[in-house]
Amino acid sequence: MDLRNKIEELSEKKLETEEERKEAVSVYNEFIELLDEGKIRIAEKKEDEWIIYPWVKKGILLGFKIGKIEKIKIGEWIFYDKNTLPIKEIDSSKNIRVVPGGTTVRKGAYIGNNVIIMPPSYINIGAYVDDGTMVDSQVLIGSCAQIGKNCHISAGVIIGGVLEPIGSYPVIVEDNVFIGGNCGVYEGTLIKKGAILGSGTTITASTKIYDLVNNQIIEPDEKSRIVVPEMAVVVPGSRSLDKTVKGTNISLYTPVIIKYREPNDTKIKLEDLLRD
Repeated sequence: MDLRNKIEELSEKKLETEEERKEAVSVYNEFIELLDEGKIRIAEKKEDEWIIYPWVKKGILLGFKIGKIEKIKIGEWIFYDKNTLPIKEIDSSKNIRVVPGGTTVRKGAYIGNNVIIMPPSYINIGAYVDDGTMVDSQVLIGSCAQIGKNCHISAGVIIGGVLEPIGSYPVIVEDNVFIGGNCGVYEGTLIKKGAILGSGTTITASTKIYDLVNNQIIEPDEKSRIVVPEMAVVVPGSRSLDKTVKGTNISLYTPVIIKYREPNDTKIKLEDLLRD
């Protein structure tokens, strides 16, 4: 029986016997090593389409199921957590920088070559941060979030995590995306390559995006996800309400696409795009 089938089977069991628990621990240990090394992941792109693997979430949840809360000490740092969810050991051969000051990366999060992580940041289990990406200060990259190559995740950004429900769509950020400070990107959001999110932009799976360039409204697709188009420049905006309290002129927040980047403007500054 392969690893996937073992995890599918164990996730349905109550694991009441010692034999079942020992088997679950053995399977989970094999699984978490592969996840940590990026050899398996929650999602991958095939032929321009993202494929989601719910069984990988089940593997992560198996770790929560079999883990026991223990007092864990690393140097003078003491914390209490499941013994199946240790801190990741960074591979020094990959030229990864983890700047001192309070950053934590959980085992089971993949970190690619030449990634920089500024403090304090937190990268949770199942996350995938690909080569050359910059993670700035006070960033949360939640469980199962997928971050592409050469992205810039600015200070104060929250990339939401999702483990349950099993079939829910994780946050996916493709290559060469810039996410400005204090943005929030949550479950069910796919940001396609080269896009820019201006500071303070918030996007969820239920968020409508107003595309001023193409005069259209982007709504959640058939997979219940919201897709930020390739090379789009998105900033916080507002839309007026059809019905509101008389005299208040209340409007609601909405992300707005103000333009699309040209393929050759990879080094252009966000300020230039916003002022153009």
